[in-house]
Amino acid sequence: MMSEFSNAFLLEAERHAAWGAAQLEALNAFLPEGPWNADLPSCLYRQGELTLRVAVLGTYDAAEQSWMWGWANPGLRGTEVVAATGAIERHGRAAGIAELTEEVLHLSGFPDARRAAEMLAFTGMGVAGAPGYIGVPAGGDTRVYFLPVDAQVPRPGVDPVTLPRTLLTGAGLIGCSARHVVAGYCDHHGLPWHSEPSRIVAELPDGSAAEVDFDDLGRISGVGVKVLP
Repeated sequence: MMSEFSNAFLLEAERHAAWGAAQLEALNAFLPEGPWNADLPSCLYRQGELTLRVAVLGTYDAAEQSWMWGWANPGLRGTEVVAATGAIERHGRAAGIAELTEEVLHLSGFPDARRAAEMLAFTGMGVAGAPGYIGVPAGGDTRVYFLPVDAQVPRPGVDPVTLPRTLLTGAGLIGCSARHVVAGYCDHHGLPWHSEPSRIVAELPDGSAAEVDFDDLGRISGVGVKVLP
């Protein structure tokens, strides 16, 4: 039974916090209202009038307060609908992150087991580089989480105007390392960046530079954008 996440897992989650939060916002705005259904052998998910190709990221059992990764599901193991989630397990082994390699995680030790499951889903989405995740009730006490693997889903780019809000929102989600949030955002978007003692400077696609300052406690103290000479 788990009662907290490892530091290695939290730092991995931080790397995806800023871009992942923005991506989830874009996905939720894109998804139409309406009932859902899924054809797992065909890797298809339908909601309202929209059909997406998906992978099964994992399932959460509210009665058992447990999370099972899609790649570990005995009924789906080795099938196409969980192929994309194998990257999560492989990354976990390479990086030594147990939460990504354990087939089933028992979360009853957390104050909010459902929230812990959402953290696993969010981090899995980030490791897989997917454009969000979709969590839906699947009958009884089970909730299933899907990863869209479909080019229809919009992927927000780097917007200098909204960048301060994006980075500050991401840094506030977990609160472990704001530097990991900023570095992960830059890496995800392929932005050249360098680190200074109290700052990260990144080159933005429009030719400007983002300067992210940190205070003595490692928190973001300011985000500025200026035109490069």
